[in-house]
Amino acid sequence: MKVSSISKIVSLLLLLLATLTTLSLAQGNRGGSTRVGFYRSNCPRVESIVQSAVQSAIRANPTIAPGLLRMFFHDCFVNGCDASILLQGPSTERTAGPNSLLRGFEVIDAAKSQLETTCPGVVSCADIVALAARDSVVLAGGRSWQVPLGRRDGLVSQASDTANLPAFNDPMSIQIRKFADKGLNTQDLVTLVGGHTIGTAACVLFSYRLYNFNNTNGPDPEINPSFLPQLRALCPNGGDALRRVALDTGSENSFGNSFYENLRNGRGVIESDAKLLSDRRTQRFVQRYLGGRGQSGSRFNAEFGRAMVKMGNIEVKTGREGEIRRVCSATN
Repeated sequence: MKVSSISKIVSLLLLLLATLTTLSLAQGNRGGSTRVGFYRSNCPRVESIVQSAVQSAIRANPTIAPGLLRMFFHDCFVNGCDASILLQGPSTERTAGPNSLLRGFEVIDAAKSQLETTCPGVVSCADIVALAARDSVVLAGGRSWQVPLGRRDGLVSQASDTANLPAFNDPMSIQIRKFADKGLNTQDLVTLVGGHTIGTAACVLFSYRLYNFNNTNGPDPEINPSFLPQLRALCPNGGDALRRVALDTGSENSFGNSFYENLRNGRGVIESDAKLLSDRRTQRFVQRYLGGRGQSGSRFNAEFGRAMVKMGNIEVKTGREGEIRRVCSATN
């Protein structure tokens, strides 16, 4: 065989290898897909770094855990899971009413700072938010799950876009529609709302249920009469609207299925939560997570991780979409 022929064959093989390599690199980050182990080669310590930042914060203040979980939810429901909720500035998502009481932004910033030192320009803020949400659940006693990564950060953040976030007083039909618009079914809705097993709500979000519900001069009949005095004591008529009350009475710092037990007992705090049990479309899923003692909590934990992975892929930006921010509160 002539030398020129051998050279041509070698050149073709090198071209083929380069093409296959390019396709392989793009495989996990194309067409809205993410994958577990995305940073295995270029930032292998990403999960431990985020976990350390979250652990330090929650050890100092347990209320950070539900804040980070809510942050991921509120981010994904507006323009997809792209960390647009982290951007600061006038009229950004972060300034909108539904996001005004979120907490934990400094935890994301701390993790990002460490990652920029360890592997600069590699890990997106959107992926940090996803990992922090998982770690918060685990540190509160929930079951872990593998988080697919490879999201990129969005460039747009507008307060007006938060109008379609699920609201505390949405009728069930509206809740179901808002979840369906994001590719999430009714079981996903019931499962993800179960995240309210940790955290609190301000009196302003539910005190209307306690005194003059729907102009009846009485409380919401779905509230257990024995629970009503406790809520009224915490949120007196005309009292501090920003006072915080546990969403899952007796378990605001512990992740588990007790949230559904409280719904069954008429101790749901938020109106939209209480409707999960009274509406036939969602009731069967609540009952599934109640079931027999012991097994029910395990089922909820497993389903919660699955639903979080599904939500975490809402309208993700991958490949060359968006960017990898240098700091999470501002675009590059």
